[in-house]
Amino acid sequence: VDSCYLIKHRAGWLLWDTGVTDAIAAMPDGQRPADPRATHWRRPKTLVSQLDQLGVKPSDIKYVAVSHTHPDHVGNVTLCPQAMLLVQKAEYDWPSPVGPRFKPDHPVTKLDGDHDVFGDGSVTIISTPGHTPGHQSLLVKLPKTGAVLLSGDAVHFKDNWDNRRVPAINDNQDKSAASLRRMADVMAKEKAQLWINHDKAQRDILML
Repeated sequence: VDSCYLIKHRAGWLLWDTGVTDAIAAMPDGQRPADPRATHWRRPKTLVSQLDQLGVKPSDIKYVAVSHTHPDHVGNVTLCPQAMLLVQKAEYDWPSPVGPRFKPDHPVTKLDGDHDVFGDGSVTIISTPGHTPGHQSLLVKLPKTGAVLLSGDAVHFKDNWDNRRVPAINDNQDKSAASLRRMADVMAKEKAQLWINHDKAQRDILML
Protein backbone atom coordinates (compact mmCIF):
# COMPACT_ATOMS: atom_id res chain seq x y z
CA VAL A 1 0.00 0.00 0.00
CA ASP A 2 1.02 3.61 -0.56
CA SER A 3 -1.19 5.85 1.54
CA CYS A 4 -1.96 9.54 1.12
CA TYR A 5 -3.84 11.55 3.74
CA LEU A 6 -6.19 14.50 3.32
CA ILE A 7 -6.48 16.58 6.48
CA LYS A 8 -9.32 19.03 7.01
CA HIS A 9 -8.68 22.14 9.09
CA ARG A 10 -10.77 25.27 9.40
CA ALA A 11 -7.88 27.17 7.80
CA GLY A 12 -7.74 24.90 4.75
CA TRP A 13 -6.95 21.44 3.39
CA LEU A 14 -3.58 19.73 3.79
CA LEU A 15 -2.57 16.83 1.55
CA TRP A 16 0.12 14.64 3.10
CA ASP A 17 2.04 12.66 0.49
CA THR A 18 0.72 12.20 -3.06
CA GLY A 19 1.51 8.57 -3.92
CA VAL A 20 2.67 7.20 -7.23
CA THR A 21 1.65 9.14 -10.32
CA ASP A 22 -1.99 8.89 -11.43
CA ALA A 23 -0.74 7.96 -14.92
CA ILE A 24 -0.12 4.44 -13.63
CA ALA A 25 -3.88 3.94 -13.21
CA ALA A 26 -4.20 3.93 -17.03
CA MET A 27 -1.69 1.08 -17.36
CA PRO A 28 -3.58 -2.26 -17.42
CA ASP A 29 -0.78 -4.10 -15.64
CA GLY A 30 0.67 -1.15 -13.77
CA GLN A 31 4.22 0.07 -14.13
CA ARG A 32 6.39 -3.03 -14.31
CA PRO A 33 10.06 -2.34 -13.46
CA ALA A 34 12.94 -3.42 -15.64
CA ASP A 35 14.61 -4.85 -12.54
CA PRO A 36 12.47 -7.74 -11.20
CA ARG A 37 13.70 -6.97 -7.67
CA ALA A 38 12.18 -3.49 -7.81
CA THR A 39 8.62 -2.58 -6.88
CA HIS A 40 5.86 -3.25 -9.44
CA TRP A 41 3.58 -0.24 -9.04
CA ARG A 42 -0.17 -0.40 -9.62
CA ARG A 43 -2.78 2.27 -9.04
CA PRO A 44 -6.40 1.04 -9.18
CA LYS A 45 -7.79 4.55 -8.53
CA THR A 46 -6.37 7.96 -9.28
CA LEU A 47 -5.77 10.46 -6.51
CA VAL A 48 -7.91 12.94 -8.43
CA SER A 49 -10.89 10.54 -8.43
CA GLN A 50 -10.49 9.85 -4.72
CA LEU A 51 -10.47 13.57 -3.97
CA ASP A 52 -13.53 13.98 -6.18
CA GLN A 53 -15.38 11.37 -4.13
CA LEU A 54 -14.85 13.65 -1.14
CA GLY A 55 -16.00 16.73 -3.04
CA VAL A 56 -12.49 18.21 -3.03
CA LYS A 57 -10.74 19.63 -6.08
CA PRO A 58 -6.95 19.85 -6.29
CA SER A 59 -7.36 23.63 -6.45
CA ASP A 60 -9.05 23.54 -3.01
CA ILE A 61 -5.89 22.26 -1.31
CA LYS A 62 -3.92 24.92 0.54
CA TYR A 63 -0.87 22.89 1.59
CA VAL A 64 0.92 19.85 0.21
CA ALA A 65 3.48 18.29 2.54
CA VAL A 66 5.55 15.27 1.58
CA SER A 67 7.34 12.91 3.92
CA HIS A 68 10.19 12.71 1.42
CA THR A 69 10.88 12.88 -2.29
CA HIS A 70 10.92 9.25 -3.44
CA PRO A 71 8.58 8.90 -6.45
CA ASP A 72 5.93 6.89 -4.58
CA HIS A 73 5.41 9.92 -2.33
CA VAL A 74 5.68 12.84 -4.78
CA GLY A 75 4.13 11.25 -7.88
CA ASN A 76 1.19 13.67 -7.97
CA VAL A 77 2.69 16.77 -6.39
CA THR A 78 2.04 18.74 -9.61
CA LEU A 79 -1.74 18.25 -9.21
CA CYS A 80 -1.77 21.21 -6.83
CA PRO A 81 0.52 23.83 -8.39
CA GLN A 82 -1.06 26.58 -6.30
CA ALA A 83 -0.64 24.80 -2.95
CA MET A 84 2.20 25.74 -0.63
CA LEU A 85 4.71 22.89 -0.57
CA LEU A 86 6.03 22.10 2.90
CA VAL A 87 9.33 20.23 2.71
CA GLN A 88 12.58 20.17 4.63
CA LYS A 89 15.29 22.30 3.02
CA ALA A 90 17.67 19.34 3.24
CA GLU A 91 15.23 17.29 1.18
CA TYR A 92 14.49 20.04 -1.34
CA ASP A 93 18.19 20.60 -1.95
CA TRP A 94 19.09 16.88 -2.06
CA PRO A 95 20.62 16.21 -5.49
CA SER A 96 18.57 13.97 -7.77
CA PRO A 97 20.10 11.81 -10.50
CA VAL A 98 17.05 12.42 -12.71
CA GLY A 99 16.70 16.19 -12.32
CA PRO A 100 14.69 18.48 -9.99
CA ARG A 101 11.95 16.80 -7.98
CA PHE A 102 9.76 19.93 -7.95
CA LYS A 103 8.96 22.57 -10.51
CA PRO A 104 10.89 25.74 -9.74
CA ASP A 105 7.72 27.86 -9.83
CA HIS A 106 5.88 25.72 -7.26
CA PRO A 107 5.47 27.83 -4.09
CA VAL A 108 7.49 26.28 -1.31
CA THR A 109 8.32 26.74 2.35
CA LYS A 110 11.68 25.11 3.01
CA LEU A 111 11.69 23.92 6.59
CA ASP A 112 14.56 23.46 8.99
CA GLY A 113 13.11 21.12 11.60
CA ASP A 114 9.63 20.84 13.10
CA HIS A 115 6.79 23.04 11.86
CA ASP A 116 3.34 23.82 13.28
CA VAL A 117 1.34 23.92 10.03
CA PHE A 118 -1.74 25.84 11.19
CA GLY A 119 -0.24 27.53 14.25
CA ASP A 120 -2.53 25.84 16.77
CA GLY A 121 -0.68 22.60 17.51
CA SER A 122 -3.21 20.41 15.72
CA VAL A 123 -0.96 19.43 12.80
CA THR A 124 2.80 19.41 13.29
CA ILE A 125 5.53 18.31 10.91
CA ILE A 126 8.17 16.37 12.83
CA SER A 127 11.68 16.21 11.38
CA THR A 128 12.72 12.53 11.12
CA PRO A 129 15.78 12.38 8.85
CA GLY A 130 17.57 9.20 7.93
CA HIS A 131 15.55 7.42 5.28
CA THR A 132 16.39 10.46 3.18
CA PRO A 133 18.29 13.61 4.27
CA GLY A 134 15.14 15.63 4.92
CA HIS A 135 12.54 13.00 5.75
CA GLN A 136 9.65 14.21 7.90
CA SER A 137 6.67 12.66 9.67
CA LEU A 138 3.34 14.24 10.63
CA LEU A 139 1.66 14.49 14.03
CA VAL A 140 -2.09 15.05 13.74
CA LYS A 141 -4.35 15.61 16.75
CA LEU A 142 -7.86 14.45 15.88
CA PRO A 143 -10.91 15.33 18.02
CA LYS A 144 -12.22 11.74 18.23
CA THR A 145 -9.29 9.47 17.41
CA GLY A 146 -6.72 11.40 19.40
CA ALA A 147 -3.13 11.93 18.29
CA VAL A 148 -1.80 10.04 15.26
CA LEU A 149 1.78 10.04 14.00
CA LEU A 150 1.99 9.40 10.26
CA SER A 151 5.31 7.65 9.77
CA GLY A 152 6.17 8.31 6.16
CA ASP A 153 9.06 5.95 5.43
CA ALA A 154 10.79 6.48 8.76
CA VAL A 155 9.04 3.16 9.45
CA HIS A 156 8.06 0.79 6.63
CA PHE A 157 6.35 -2.04 8.53
CA LYS A 158 5.30 -2.81 12.11
CA ASP A 159 8.17 -5.28 12.38
CA ASN A 160 10.64 -2.47 11.64
CA TRP A 161 9.11 -0.46 14.45
CA ASP A 162 8.79 -3.23 17.02
CA ASN A 163 12.41 -4.29 16.54
CA ARG A 164 13.81 -0.84 15.69
CA ARG A 165 15.20 -2.21 12.44
CA VAL A 166 16.69 0.32 10.00
CA PRO A 167 16.65 -0.66 6.30
CA ALA A 168 20.07 -0.94 4.69
CA ILE A 169 18.87 1.28 1.84
CA ASN A 170 18.36 4.30 4.11
CA ASP A 171 20.48 7.35 3.47
CA ASN A 172 21.87 7.48 7.03
CA GLN A 173 21.65 4.63 9.53
CA ASP A 174 22.50 6.66 12.65
CA LYS A 175 20.01 9.42 11.85
CA SER A 176 17.37 6.80 11.08
CA ALA A 177 17.85 5.17 14.48
CA ALA A 178 17.76 8.58 16.19
CA SER A 179 14.52 9.41 14.39
CA LEU A 180 12.93 6.18 15.63
CA ARG A 181 13.83 7.17 19.18
CA ARG A 182 12.43 10.65 18.64
CA MET A 183 9.19 9.24 17.26
CA ALA A 184 8.83 7.01 20.33
CA ASP A 185 9.31 10.06 22.57
CA VAL A 186 6.70 12.05 20.65
CA MET A 187 4.24 9.17 20.80
CA ALA A 188 4.73 8.75 24.55
CA LYS A 189 4.29 12.47 25.18
CA GLU A 190 1.21 12.83 22.97
CA LYS A 191 -0.23 9.34 23.63
CA ALA A 192 -0.21 8.94 19.86
CA GLN A 193 -0.91 5.99 17.58
CA LEU A 194 1.61 5.20 14.85
CA TRP A 195 0.13 4.85 11.36
CA ILE A 196 2.70 3.19 9.11
CA ASN A 197 2.57 4.28 5.49
CA HIS A 198 3.35 1.04 3.65
CA ASP A 199 2.00 -1.53 6.14
CA LYS A 200 -1.02 -3.13 4.43
CA ALA A 201 -1.92 -5.31 7.40
CA GLN A 202 -2.21 -2.28 9.67
CA ARG A 203 -4.00 -0.24 7.01
CA ASP A 204 -6.64 -2.93 6.56
CA ILE A 205 -7.31 -2.96 10.33
CA LEU A 206 -7.55 0.84 10.47
CA MET A 207 -10.13 0.82 7.68
CA LEU A 208 -12.51 -1.51 9.57
